[in-house]
Amino acid sequence: MKCPFCAHEESRVVDSRPSDEGSMIRRRRECLSCRKRFTTYERVEMIPLMVVKKNGQRTPFDKNKVLNGMVRACEKRPVPLDVIRDFVDELERNLYQSETKEITSHFIGEKVMEALKKMDEVAYVRFASVYRQFKDVDSFMDELNRLRREKETEEKA
Repeated sequence: MKCPFCAHEESRVVDSRPSDEGSMIRRRRECLSCRKRFTTYERVEMIPLMVVKKNGQRTPFDKNKVLNGMVRACEKRPVPLDVIRDFVDELERNLYQSETKEITSHFIGEKVMEALKKMDEVAYVRFASVYRQFKDVDSFMDELNRLRREKETEEKA
């Protein structure tokens, strides 16, 4: 690590501490030439996840978009924000751990709908109405009837 004061290329680590909830390491260093101290931060380099949209356009994954969509769907519903945040964090972790670095928006949307169905059925229907772009009341009713049939099947099991 090059010293910011004298540009000498050798330094020694005086102290290391986790920072930013463990995702980064803060290091205090001392230059072996001028003896001045400076701080560096070390973090894992993340390969960006790309989301492939329906039209083929690729955009970087933004977990805040997922979070905002879910929060909107759960508005005025008894779903704690922490539950939504935990799901979005878990989704992001799973996406980064997957082999592929290009994920379809369809895959993400389906995962969100699965989670919302378990959290709150009204929030699920709200999200589905936007995500699936219901054309009319009949397509909306078809989704509600499908949800009702699934619920009845689960109750019988």
